[in-house]
Amino acid sequence: MPFVTYLPGTTPLVLDSPHSGTAYPDDFAHVCDLATLRRAEDTHVEKLYSFAPGMGVAWIEAHFPRSYLDANRDLSEVDVDMLDAPWPGPVATDPAVLSKVRLGKGLIWRCTDEGLPLYNRKLSVAELEGRIARCWQPYHAAVAQAIDAAHARHGYSLHINCHSMPAVAASHATDFPGLVHADFVVGNRDASTSSEPLALLVCEHLRALGYSVEYNHPYKGVELVRRYGRPAEHRHSLQLEVNRKLYMDEATLEMTDGFAPLQAHLRSLVERLLRTDPRGL
Repeated sequence: MPFVTYLPGTTPLVLDSPHSGTAYPDDFAHVCDLATLRRAEDTHVEKLYSFAPGMGVAWIEAHFPRSYLDANRDLSEVDVDMLDAPWPGPVATDPAVLSKVRLGKGLIWRCTDEGLPLYNRKLSVAELEGRIARCWQPYHAAVAQAIDAAHARHGYSLHINCHSMPAVAASHATDFPGLVHADFVVGNRDASTSSEPLALLVCEHLRALGYSVEYNHPYKGVELVRRYGRPAEHRHSLQLEVNRKLYMDEATLEMTDGFAPLQAHLRSLVERLLRTDPRGL
């Protein structure tokens, strides 16, 4: 099975799910039990948006788990203390970026959201380079290709980076441990990766459906919107977080009766975006 699925589209809209992967590679060699590790997944997000390719929306999906490699991190977000030799590439120095590395959530995870260690050994530089080549590079290549194709066809592109979040932030998940999350969080890095009118349109659409929505708090968006969102060039990228309590049991990972109505509402959002030219907002 390939580590990445890319289904090209015909519309201006591109969706990607970097964290819903459930294919745990044989070389992962984690010491944390799988049931605990699986709580790191954006479980079932790929199912929530399963309707999208049939609407002409480009779809990119990671099958590798985020705890093995996080495609939503820059290649410089390396925790050098995890390696058995010096890292030959650049290493991030920005304090805002390093906050996630300190939490153990860099390009390669050091611990779970609850702070449990993933490894009882140092990783080799070759291991990390292999994960980048097999996972990060093909994933980003697919996202870039899909956005470029949408922009070439229509003169603009709309990119939604699809995620889910726990009902309550865990101790090592974010800079806001214990925070009770809203139903949705829309992020565009303080209007730097999409136009503000487009982001507010998404917020207003979801609020009109009865959901609580936060904008750029506590999640502003990370590498996949930062890298590909350039609103001045009519390339708009948004991160959309949905609360897992709306569609699944967080303890068992089973879908609940809330899945179908939530999926219908997400479909209505996609339909709204397909009718929206951000150049006119």
